Amino acid sequence: MKHYPFIIFYIFLNVFIYAFQGTIWVYIFCFLLFSAVVVWGSFDIQLRYFIKSITHKRTKTKEVALTFDDGPTEFTPKFLDLLKENNIKATFFCIGKQIEKYPETFQRIIAEGHSIGNHTFSHLNNTGFLSASKMIDEIKKCDEVMLKIGNIKTDLYRPPFGVTNPNIAKAIKKTNKKSIGWNMRSLDTVIDDEEKIYKRITKNFKKGSIILLHDTSEKTYNVLVELLLFLEREKYSTFTIDSIIKSEK
Repeated sequence: MKHYPFIIFYIFLNVFIYAFQGTIWVYIFCFLLFSAVVVWGSFDIQLRYFIKSITHKRTKTKEVALTFDDGPTEFTPKFLDLLKENNIKATFFCIGKQIEKYPETFQRIIAEGHSIGNHTFSHLNNTGFLSASKMIDEIKKCDEVMLKIGNIKTDLYRPPFGVTNPNIAKAIKKTNKKSIGWNMRSLDTVIDDEEKIYKRITKNFKKGSIILLHDTSEKTYNVLVELLLFLEREKYSTFTIDSIIKSEK
């Protein structure tokens, strides 16, 4: 279903070229348009343009997944305290370097029953431009740190920034990972206003949503406090990402 827009676009492109064949500007226009679509597919993980990613759970139950990227950090213990207080399990996509920096916090995440996902070792800003071999190294190195410090292995992988391309898709397949995305992006690393972040999440709340948050700031912690109250009021439960994988087996 996710590929239908691109199939329609491909058909339209061919009809357009046929109708205006012989004009060099038509080919230039089509090339630029196609390039824009490829870029769009690279940055929107929900489109599954380069690789199939899990972005939500098919369910009729009022439940969502809370996922946290880029930790562990100095703020993670507060997040864990809050989740424990509310008896909620989440999924943490951890960076290898951060695990090395906060090993005890990583061990606590595991001990308290949360799910763990690989988020590369370095979370480089130029992730989208790395070779397949470099991406494989990034994933494997994070796996090694997780095994050494937490004695844990994971099949879950979330691409930094949600960026996918042929090299990243190849690396995910080579490392036997499941690509995990989201369908509810909080933009908590971009938006400063806590109320705006909260409203962005709760405005279009859907059953089975995977919510992207970051355990990297006091701001997001405050949003989480209000979000958990919202879940309680609306009678929503939570699920972890690994439960989707288990149900598919």
